[in-house]
Amino acid sequence: MSTIAPTPAAPSAAERPARPPYKVTAARVLRSEWAKMWSLRSTWITLGLGLFFLVAFGLIAAYQFKSRLDSGRPMDRDFADAGALSLSLFGTNFAQLALGVLGVLIAAGEYSTGMIRSTLAAVPRRLPVLWAKALVYGAVALVLATAGVFVAFLFGSGIVSGTRAAMTLSDPGAVRGLFGAGLYLGLVGVIGVALGMLLRSVAGGISVLVASLMLVPGLVSLLPTSWHSHISPYLPSNAGEAMFALHHDSTTLSPGAGLAVFALWTAAALAGGAVRLVRRDA
Repeated sequence: MSTIAPTPAAPSAAERPARPPYKVTAARVLRSEWAKMWSLRSTWITLGLGLFFLVAFGLIAAYQFKSRLDSGRPMDRDFADAGALSLSLFGTNFAQLALGVLGVLIAAGEYSTGMIRSTLAAVPRRLPVLWAKALVYGAVALVLATAGVFVAFLFGSGIVSGTRAAMTLSDPGAVRGLFGAGLYLGLVGVIGVALGMLLRSVAGGISVLVASLMLVPGLVSLLPTSWHSHISPYLPSNAGEAMFALHHDSTTLSPGAGLAVFALWTAAALAGGAVRLVRRDA
């Protein structure tokens, strides 16, 4: 003879497990990424290197220009038509590597250590993780780079004062060029984050970053002249340089066009990172 087991009574409100006293919000994801970024020793070292490259190489370029001018030695091509703005931004090419590499480390480093699993478990929707990383690091890189180029310009313009390269902040295009350089370096940091999330490899992300910013322009210069003139201005590094160039001609983009093109490159990198983050497991 079978018996029917009694149906267990539903737990009372007091017996139900309490819901977690928190929920995932944009502000909390941003604070999490901020804390993780500053907890890494590589963040302090690489940001310090980026700032050092900006200021040190800018001052070295100004000193070189002044010493060559005073001694009467012939100017190199890099210094022939240089002004205080271009001299102070001489370290931009070196700083972009430091800031871009740190962006890759911030994103791809979590895949190397396996911490990305904990991150995505805490933020199941995933995409806020990418936006938070890009926003936090992009803002930090923007502020640091802008401060660095202004320091380099103020000291560098003092070195070349009284020469044909002399400029002040009141000169047309000077402030726009400095802010353009800071914005360019901030966006390079965002591209680094996007490449790290897209490739999930520190070595791969750094390789693609260096190739796109430094190697591809050299390879494109080997193309026929008609091809080179149509392709070169739209490469990421050349479009970025147009953002802070004091003058432009028919072979280069205007500052506004350079910003638009470089912003499109940044958006494309972020879109690739977002698709990979959503569609592939950690």
